[in-house]
Amino acid sequence: MIYFLVPLLLTFDQLAFCKASTVLLDRNLGDPFNTSVLLWTRAVPVSPPGTTELPDQSVPACLSFKISTSLDLQGNIIDSGEAFTSYDVDWTLKVEATGLDPDTRYSFQFSDCTNSSSVSPIGRTRTLPSPDTPAGNVNGGTPLTLAVFSCSQYQAGEISLFEAAIFSEPFAQIFLHLGDYVSSIGRQTLGRELATVHDYRQRLNQYRTDEGLLAAHLSGPWITVADQSWKAGTADSNDSTIGCEFSPSGSCFTDRKLAAVRAYHEWLPIRQVTVDDKLRIWRNFEIGKLLDLTMLDTRQYDRDITDASISIISMFECSILIFNHSVINTLAAFPNRSLMGSEQEKWFFDTLSQSQNRGAIWRVDAWDGYRANRERVLDYLYQNNINNTIVLSGDSHANWVSDLARRGAIGVEFAGTAVTSGSSFGTDILPAAADVKSEQYVAANLDLQWSEGSYRGFFTLTIDPNTLNATYYAMRNIMTDFTLAFANLDGFASANFIVKAGENRISRPVAGGSTLAGALKFNGTEGH
Repeated sequence: MIYFLVPLLLTFDQLAFCKASTVLLDRNLGDPFNTSVLLWTRAVPVSPPGTTELPDQSVPACLSFKISTSLDLQGNIIDSGEAFTSYDVDWTLKVEATGLDPDTRYSFQFSDCTNSSSVSPIGRTRTLPSPDTPAGNVNGGTPLTLAVFSCSQYQAGEISLFEAAIFSEPFAQIFLHLGDYVSSIGRQTLGRELATVHDYRQRLNQYRTDEGLLAAHLSGPWITVADQSWKAGTADSNDSTIGCEFSPSGSCFTDRKLAAVRAYHEWLPIRQVTVDDKLRIWRNFEIGKLLDLTMLDTRQYDRDITDASISIISMFECSILIFNHSVINTLAAFPNRSLMGSEQEKWFFDTLSQSQNRGAIWRVDAWDGYRANRERVLDYLYQNNINNTIVLSGDSHANWVSDLARRGAIGVEFAGTAVTSGSSFGTDILPAAADVKSEQYVAANLDLQWSEGSYRGFFTLTIDPNTLNATYYAMRNIMTDFTLAFANLDGFASANFIVKAGENRISRPVAGGSTLAGALKFNGTEGH
């Protein structure tokens, strides 16, 4: 098919030049490799100036990109090109910039093919080091910092805390999002309960109006995993009669899930791992010999049932409802249970061994699991003497840090709270009340070293060959006055944890013996 280039008036974003004929709606980047990186943008046709004439959305729009090591893009252009976007993909565009040097920072920009003066703001990105780069040489010989987020709910407050990660010391070089980039629930936000591809696109578009999120997307590459919306907001996605009536649209769960997946791939700078399977997004990043970053999908890919939906069995008595939940809780311990599915679980085990065999120092894995599933993972670590494993978890809407030490130290798990979604300890729970619960949790769980359930926030990992340093950041407010930009810059570092290579546990005294929030076990001096 041949597209004839027709000049269009496009809009790109309120942050760009308002007098230009093309202004970028958004632009971000993701899934970096050692010689390439994904660049993303969106450009929407607009009415001609001074008219109310509807824009022509039947003609594809041509966009050009360029990438350079020069901050202002005036130096040597390493890669450039043109590509089309259209109504069919919600005017989004993903291109892969190639021929790049490993472990190098770059600047990039999009523009309208028909009007080179209409440009996007300049964004920053970077490539990963080559897999064989010595650990001590990664990131130019300085520690690498990852910022870790999960669970944003727009109507619950400003999500501008993403911007706080840009100014944290050391600043984040790669952004990880462990799920719920958008929330599928919440009728108070723009639009309705999400059901159609239009609904999911509209919700993603609304989130991108947050200034802090936009700033973070322009600051470095993002690596993301599946959203709760891929399950259509339920733990047990199904096409039952009641399930298909859950949304006013009448859409069944399978239809809603596929709509969510389509919009996610359109709006997020994520690579499609296999051409014929958009549902598979589990993948591994070899960051020199410093670490392997393994992004797992524990939300929807071939997972077993996790919960009984109250809406499905609400016609029964409470005793029946409790019985159903108790049955499913016992299923969680069945030996054949898997939150990943057998294919992904086998791939994960192979990836752990390959990481150890290739000489990577750290293994950082984003996951959560059934009890039996987790037991199999721990058994594999013990049986194969795989050290320096760090597990990252989200979705619990609370902070906690734990040793993995069922029969001797084997790794550490860091779980982060939500960006804005309500606490699992209780919505709007105050620090003092949350700390009472945290004290109970750390007392009852031998390996749990710290718990905190009031503050919303994120955490960072700063990694070098000898040490992994985890710093948790707490936001003093998540203001719901959306007219105030960057509302979360008054946060503070609530706790800091150190893991030394080869020790497979949090260094003692844990968190130096004190934290500014939450409850610490025995002042951090005891435990495994």
